[in-house]
Amino acid sequence: MKYPPQHHQENNKAHLIDVIKTYPLATIISVANNQPLITHLPLILDNEKLIGHIDIYNPQAELLKNDNEVTLIFSGPNCYISPSVYNTTQLPTWNYIKVHVKGKVKAIESKAALKQSLIAMTEFLEAPNHNYILDSENPRLNRNLDYIKMFEITITDWEGKFKLSQDKKPSDTEAAREHLIKTNQESIKQFLDTIF
Repeated sequence: MKYPPQHHQENNKAHLIDVIKTYPLATIISVANNQPLITHLPLILDNEKLIGHIDIYNPQAELLKNDNEVTLIFSGPNCYISPSVYNTTQLPTWNYIKVHVKGKVKAIESKAALKQSLIAMTEFLEAPNHNYILDSENPRLNRNLDYIKMFEITITDWEGKFKLSQDKKPSDTEAAREHLIKTNQESIKQFLDTIF
């Protein structure tokens, strides 16, 4: 049997792009001396490149340059699906949306490019209401430019993993979809109420 099952592989690139734009916080994985380094950073997609920024004191910063290879994971909504959700007899499972990306990194050394990129990223993340605009003359921004490194990742490989009960009957697939929506809305509040 082929793994992963084809019905859980998402090959529509537009859907993968939608995940990255909607859930831009990436898990970035680099390897040095057989040890993985992992950081979570928001990345902005610009054509086939992902643009990001990292604190110079983060140990992974040294690996985000010079054509080093990285693996990225973007995570969409996910939840446990109880058999009670379905209309037919099923087993428990977990539904999720993930996009795995591989690419090569290049450091961008220009302070002007870094500054403009931080402004552009803020504008993207503030959409659609744009309640805050990062001013290019913001003194705090200017003071922090020496502590931030900008990088771009040229994407070399895309893989979508959308496990959404596609192998079930249409009524079960729809029931799982509704449960995913409801659970994510409710569980976030319950979790946050617990921890803060």
